[in-house]
Amino acid sequence: MTVAAPPRAPGADGASRRLSARVAAHPAVLWSAFVLVHLVVGHAALTGPNQPMGDVWSVYRTWMQQGVGGGDWVGVDRPWVYPLLAAVPMLLARVGGDAHYGQAWLTIVLLLDAGAFAVLTGGLRRGTRAHGHVGAAWWWLLFLLALGPIAVGRIDAVTVPFAIVGLLLLSSRPLAASVLLTVAAWIKVWPAALVVAAVVALRGRARRDVVVGAVATTVTVVAISLVLGSGATVLGFVGEQAGRGLQVESPTATAWLWRAAAGMPGAFVYYDHQILTYQVEGDGVGTAARLTTVLMALVVLLVLLLGLRAVRRGASAVHLLAPLSLAFVTALIVTNKVGSPQFVSWLAPPVVLWLVLSRRGGPSAAVPAALAVGIAALTQVIYPWEYQALLGVEPWMLVLITVRNLGEVVLLVVALVQLWRAGSRRPAARAESSAQAARTPQNPTDRRGGASQHPDIHV
Repeated sequence: MTVAAPPRAPGADGASRRLSARVAAHPAVLWSAFVLVHLVVGHAALTGPNQPMGDVWSVYRTWMQQGVGGGDWVGVDRPWVYPLLAAVPMLLARVGGDAHYGQAWLTIVLLLDAGAFAVLTGGLRRGTRAHGHVGAAWWWLLFLLALGPIAVGRIDAVTVPFAIVGLLLLSSRPLAASVLLTVAAWIKVWPAALVVAAVVALRGRARRDVVVGAVATTVTVVAISLVLGSGATVLGFVGEQAGRGLQVESPTATAWLWRAAAGMPGAFVYYDHQILTYQVEGDGVGTAARLTTVLMALVVLLVLLLGLRAVRRGASAVHLLAPLSLAFVTALIVTNKVGSPQFVSWLAPPVVLWLVLSRRGGPSAAVPAALAVGIAALTQVIYPWEYQALLGVEPWMLVLITVRNLGEVVLLVVALVQLWRAGSRRPAARAESSAQAARTPQNPTDRRGGASQHPDIHV
């Protein structure tokens, strides 16, 4: 005889969900998860296969040894692949000494991520401010875990927390936000795309502040570089990228990986000792590498035009800023001839912003958030865990990296579609969205005199 289950008490599911939400938003739970994720990822970076911290131990440390010991500073005395400020975290990591350089590097990344996590969650406080971005905070931790060691073992890891905080501050402190984003761009170029997105999406005083912050920060960095004696070397990172071939992880290289796997004459993977990366060789590789630069310019121009179209048609920053930022960043990844696995970490700041703005009346972030985590997880399998399979052009790995690269293309398309929609919304829908945003409770600190001057974002 089947006995029917006792009926649930009315509202039991709702109460359970509220309890789960309160637990997930509790500072102790959030910060415990933050520490645990960084311990797991950091341990994998130190012990994983294929040297996840290889650039840190062998390249960054050597550069700083040459500067401190011999006065030969990259970016000042000779052209460098990175902008000047990339040397700052590399130099700071020497506090641990040569024997513990890698551990010191991971500590720097941990502290920077902690600062961004505090801004995202409201620090150690409880209440509406902390709860407001808890979903974005948990997503970021999931993304870090999915991406794995490469999320902390490259210079890109230093730029991500700067970019997250910069995007989150755009509404209330656009000048400070611009300074942070521009500093990040002088560490690794990609955050410059976020500055451009902010200039396009914002209006009035906010736009002016972003431009002033970017120009002032750039002038300061260049002036310091010139005082140090760099001369034209301050822009050497631009030329250093020009002569590179197709790196094995780049989407464009996928066709030559399959050719190499099929045994086609002249198609193979090799190690470039000057650039210190694995690249592909074969008929047409040189032409393809040059065309990627043209393709990047065209796709970035398309993103810019879609953004300007949306602005002209009255799209608010709530609907425009996140997809525009993600479209710019993903365009740089998809069309890049380098395609290093750490580039995937660039997806975190615009997706975090999208998750935050989706709670303020912006479009749903479910699809881009899921895609980004999937791309990150596949990237971790590729590097560091199964990198030898990629270099050996094993078919199963080529299927995996092809799917990963297609995922990046799909993510770009998703962002472009949302940009188009942002510029196609009916005026009535925009008015209702603005009214809804106006009804959103403001940050309590705003009522104490720190009110956001740009309430259309509500970050």
